[in-house]
Amino acid sequence: MKLLKKSDEEKFTKLHIDTTSSLACIAPSSYEDYRIHTTVQDFPQLLDITIESVMSTFKVLNVRMYCHNLGFTLEAIYFRPKPYMQRQFIKDERFYYFGKVEYSQGHAQVSHPKKVTQIGLLTPQYKSVLRADVMRRVMHNYITSEALTEEGLPLEVVNTLQKIHHPESELLYHDGNYNQEALYALKYTELYDYMKRLHSKRRYFNAIDTLKSEYKVWAKTLPFTLTDEQVKTIDEISEDFKAKNAAKRMIVGDVGSGKTMVILASVIMAQKSKFCSILMAPTTILANQIFEEAQKFLPNVKTLLVTNKTKKSIDLSEYDFLVGTHALLYRELPKSSLVMVDEQHRFGTAQRNLLEKLVLGEDSKTAEDKSIIARPHYLQFSATPIPRTQAMMDSAHIDVSLITTTPFEKDIDTSVIHREDFSELLEHIKSEIEQKHQVLFIYPLVEQSDALNYQSIEEARSYWEKNFNNVYVTHGKDKKKEEVLLKFREEGDILIATTVVEVGISLPNLTTIVIVGAERLGLSSLHQLRGRVSRNGLKGYCYLFTNQKKSQRLDEFCNTDNGFDIAQLDLKFRKSGDLLTGKVQSGKKFTWIDMAEDSHIVSQVKKDLQL
Repeated sequence: MKLLKKSDEEKFTKLHIDTTSSLACIAPSSYEDYRIHTTVQDFPQLLDITIESVMSTFKVLNVRMYCHNLGFTLEAIYFRPKPYMQRQFIKDERFYYFGKVEYSQGHAQVSHPKKVTQIGLLTPQYKSVLRADVMRRVMHNYITSEALTEEGLPLEVVNTLQKIHHPESELLYHDGNYNQEALYALKYTELYDYMKRLHSKRRYFNAIDTLKSEYKVWAKTLPFTLTDEQVKTIDEISEDFKAKNAAKRMIVGDVGSGKTMVILASVIMAQKSKFCSILMAPTTILANQIFEEAQKFLPNVKTLLVTNKTKKSIDLSEYDFLVGTHALLYRELPKSSLVMVDEQHRFGTAQRNLLEKLVLGEDSKTAEDKSIIARPHYLQFSATPIPRTQAMMDSAHIDVSLITTTPFEKDIDTSVIHREDFSELLEHIKSEIEQKHQVLFIYPLVEQSDALNYQSIEEARSYWEKNFNNVYVTHGKDKKKEEVLLKFREEGDILIATTVVEVGISLPNLTTIVIVGAERLGLSSLHQLRGRVSRNGLKGYCYLFTNQKKSQRLDEFCNTDNGFDIAQLDLKFRKSGDLLTGKVQSGKKFTWIDMAEDSHIVSQVKKDLQL
């Protein structure tokens, strides 16, 4: 940014900004128009007046004044006047005052007008930690066309920002709102500053190994055809592997989109390396599922499942592909050319720190300068769809691939139900169980609470256990939850749980899910839960049980089955977080950007920054 004066450093620190563009995003909260108008305005205006008379009581100061620019006499009223106020009004003297003219019983009045000397100016008013005059001086010194252009902002945006902060004759602000031209410039500038700084945090490292292998011969051996989006994603990873820099890519796929096949294709492409591939999953169930898929579709790849139960005596260096839980982090691992992590956000801080060491590789133990260490290619996988807007923004600091389609269309009916629908729900459950299908109930709490008008697991389980056979129960604090889920998969009829099953075990016979207190969950969480059913093409049913008589959120959810569209829809109701610092979570929006509506601006900024 423009060379910062020593005397202004503290001011910028107080404002929590460090770039000219971030300063430009602190737009005036209002303007005071000190230009002469000859008609009454619907906002405070400049009054060129001559004092005619002054009347004062203990409670009210009444000043009768002739307004030259409006051509009539009006009355200025000051309630609870201070002694000095009466002395500033001198009969027959001419002054400039500023206030809003209103009418009371046919008489023109202005309450508490203030004396001014800045004539003919449009003066911005800022809400900030700095004093008003100091803030205006900072803006005058630093928000210049030269400084904004140096930051790389387009000329039309620079010109609009100048109009916002240094208006001369045109106001882009009316009735408390900025017009479309101003809003576009502010949104663009906020995003430009954000994504530029985000991109500057990205670091490139040499790859441990350049991988130029193909996957298409292997793909032809599969008993099914990969989807177009799976192929597109694998091709993007293939290009990453061929580069000298270590890949850093996030692959986001909707529930059932076939991310596992992308994982296996990545392993195939890494096979010509003399180093192994590693995949870490957050639960034993997930790790085991991927391991089973690897055994089925990678018969020539020597694969090992690593959990807490894996014997320490096993030499991991003898294997081509290690699939495991966080137990991997506590083992002596062989050098790897490819590290993959499934659902990274589900690992704790300590585990993520260990993961960073895993990604750094063996050489990090002896290297003094970590920046020169060659690293394995690093892929993250997530089953939680993000808004496309978010994906474009993420791409400023990490490559992103989206898999928005599934290998087969799911047939799931979603509906909102209430207490009066319970008997009909019971009949449906009995019918599904007779067909050897399984049913899942999601309750909001494990134990009873007066804060929620819904049954807990402990309250509900006795009814289901009394009236049905093969009922299983688990929740987040249950140390045997993975064991319970596996038993239910093999022999259960009804599973009662909390959202512990949101991401995890595949339940091929699960056709019905009932989510109690559905309005309490975000739409993306509801979609993850709904994704547990109809995994193998069976007809599925999702029931959203709520005490609310009407919910637009739930109604819209029922009509949408694409996770990425739902994530976008979720933004209408839940505030977005801050990618850059990680400190701002779902409670804060950008000042100007609307993540649900402004994807076209994100796209333009990304194009202009050549990201």
